[in-house]
Amino acid sequence: MTKLNELSDNYGARKSRMRVGRGIGSGKGKTAGRGQKGAKARSGVSVNGFEGGQMPLHMRIPKRGFNNIFAKDFAEVNLGMIQKA
Repeated sequence: MTKLNELSDNYGARKSRMRVGRGIGSGKGKTAGRGQKGAKARSGVSVNGFEGGQMPLHMRIPKRGFNNIFAKDFAEVNLGMIQKA
């Protein structure tokens, strides 16, 4: 029977995070796993949806639908309600 104060995780259940950019000996130094140059190697760059200057897919697809200002708003009444009245 194990005591509550002696409980611990199994070995390998918790993995510590990789510290990048901390020297060549760590295996993740210099470029820190980001490759060489380019937009993705820079900090603070969001490239989701960007297609290298080509018009992105979400802008190429035609817009659809509109809000009709002349649409009549019908009040639906079923026959059961009329019968009750």
